[in-house]
Amino acid sequence: MSNTRKENYQTFYRDAIKNKTGYVTKDGTWAAVSLMNSKQFAIIHNGERVHTCRNFDFARSYILKENRKK
Repeated sequence: MSNTRKENYQTFYRDAIKNKTGYVTKDGTWAAVSLMNSKQFAIIHNGERVHTCRNFDFARSYILKENRKK
C-alpha cells in the first residue's frame, strides 16, 4: 500500500492561492508559506525550508521552475 495521496492539494488551499497568501503544488511536495508580518514567503520542499522569496509571485515562479527540473 502506497503512502502517496491521490488528492489535489490546490483545491484545499484555493482561497489562499486566490488571495496570494500561500501556494502549494498539486501533489503537495512544494509550498510557499507567508512569513510573519512580511511580504516574504518561505519555500518548503518535502517538509524542509529550502529558500526565501520576497513576494508571492517570486515564490510561485521559483516553485514552478524547481518543479520542472525534476
